[in-house]
Amino acid sequence: MSTESAFLSVPGAVAGAPASPDGVVTAAHYGDPVSEQRMLAAGRAIVDLSDRGVVTVTGDDRLRWLDSLTSQAVGQLAPGSSAETLLLDPQGRLEHSIRLLDDGTTTWLLVDAAQAAPLAGWLDRMRFMMRVEVADVSAEWATLGQLQPEGARLLVSAAEPNGTPLVWRDPWVEVQSGGWQYAGVEAHPGAEFPAVELLVPRDSLPGLVAGLGAGLAHVAGSLALDALRIAAWRPRQSDVDERSIPHELDWLRSAVHLSKGCYRGQETVAKVHNLGHPPRRLVMLHLDGTLSLLPVAGSPVLSGGAEVGRVTAAARHHDLGPIALAVVKRSLAVDAPLVVTAEVPGDDGAPTGETAEIAAAQEVVVPPEAGATAGVPRIPRLGAVRR
Repeated sequence: MSTESAFLSVPGAVAGAPASPDGVVTAAHYGDPVSEQRMLAAGRAIVDLSDRGVVTVTGDDRLRWLDSLTSQAVGQLAPGSSAETLLLDPQGRLEHSIRLLDDGTTTWLLVDAAQAAPLAGWLDRMRFMMRVEVADVSAEWATLGQLQPEGARLLVSAAEPNGTPLVWRDPWVEVQSGGWQYAGVEAHPGAEFPAVELLVPRDSLPGLVAGLGAGLAHVAGSLALDALRIAAWRPRQSDVDERSIPHELDWLRSAVHLSKGCYRGQETVAKVHNLGHPPRRLVMLHLDGTLSLLPVAGSPVLSGGAEVGRVTAAARHHDLGPIALAVVKRSLAVDAPLVVTAEVPGDDGAPTGETAEIAAAQEVVVPPEAGATAGVPRIPRLGAVRR
């Protein structure tokens, strides 16, 4: 059974859908999503992320162990430093995206709620002789978020259980050491998304909400954060399906170190990056707003009547209007006319079973030529005839 976050007591709060049937319900917005976006972008609002999960790893071997299992080089992560890493399956497909913070004693893994228990269970089975302990502490710890552009302050004090503030800073703002960006732009929109996540004891949330009433900070809902994330081309676990590999979402930018040692799925990461091309690619869609409809995650993207991809997230941005992230076939032309299928709700907001087509223009994030960076020349097969 779902539980309501303390932030739903803020005047004007409108609940969003829970991430899981027994998860925490947070606010989609507080009455004015557009203003909330602007305040969030300016570093003047916090977002309730208490519907997400937290896993801890303690023990002397924790960082070296996590480094051997995941895609980012985290073996020498300094206390207070942030990183992002991916847990892949043996074929290189994405299983878990992890926002990682170490305080010198404990490594904190920030994940989506549905990931916490499976991730903790898998890590616990992989301990073997390593000096590590794994725990799902989602019931004791909650996450709050904000953006912190230059000159803005942290709006909430993070917990410091081991003397280091538990503040995770999103590395998406720039290409990380050992990473690679496929997006062929000089000014990446990720630079305008200085996201921060702060950990606090879950039982402190009612007191924080009471402080909001005293004017200590503004609040923004999940819709505001989603809109800014989409505009920044920022992937998250909800954009992933059973076939996703990091290259398709340009996740080598922040969460993969291409020259670190072996880890599960590393062979696929190297082969696709050096010799091949990702079979699909991330695009941002600018949607026609005439019908005032937004597609939901999973909505088909069509070109010439044929399905060429799926929407992973959509939102109304305060400046760009209706936008979406979608994963499409690599072979799709970058100038192909597109439409997205969206459900038409009734007057009460309930589904009617009817659909409408929304015209869309793609903004390339991962280009069709992504990959094959080694530039190895093709050698003709023995006996092949040159023409």
